[in-house]
Amino acid sequence: MMGPQRITLAMTGASGAQYGLRLLDCLVQEEREVHFLISKAAQLVLATETDVLLPPKPQAMQQFLTEYTGAAAGQIRVYGKEDWMSSVASGSGAPSAMVVVPCSTGTLSAIATGACNNLIERAADVVLKERRQLIIVPREAPYSSIHLENMLKLSNMGAVILPASPGFYHQPQSVDDLVDFVVARILNILQVPQDMLPRWGEHHQAGWDE
Repeated sequence: MMGPQRITLAMTGASGAQYGLRLLDCLVQEEREVHFLISKAAQLVLATETDVLLPPKPQAMQQFLTEYTGAAAGQIRVYGKEDWMSSVASGSGAPSAMVVVPCSTGTLSAIATGACNNLIERAADVVLKERRQLIIVPREAPYSSIHLENMLKLSNMGAVILPASPGFYHQPQSVDDLVDFVVARILNILQVPQDMLPRWGEHHQAGWDE
């Protein structure tokens, strides 16, 4: 199996809830174990941008997402914002990769400064200190100097900064295609297989061979 088997997925209160939901679905389909974290602000954004209404309690949310994605029992694990005894809060038990998508600029700042005021921030701090894979997907426009400085700081720490900026060379026909572009890029960095978007050159090479 390519890529990490256990991945932490955090959704925070920036626009772009569809990216997080789509990534969750893709990871489930690729039989990955997902440790799911979501802020209250992200739940509000999710309810605004989609027709998905998550239950407020972690256990009920876990059951809902398991049924929503068709995941196996125990494949998705949901934690509350102050569940300090969860595996993602410790370097000895945390998954080897974490994605924050979408990532608000507030969460970006907190991670860059090591704030650790909630489990999302602590989980990211653990990934950084253990030199594991952290992918940050900010969704903001325009960026202020503060945002850019925080991104540079995290990049220098080894995090990957992947703005939610879909490309158009694959000639998208729908919003879903634009969402898939960003999610496919995340999966490529994680080295998790995906068939939503050909790697650059694959499409043209196929055309030459025909």
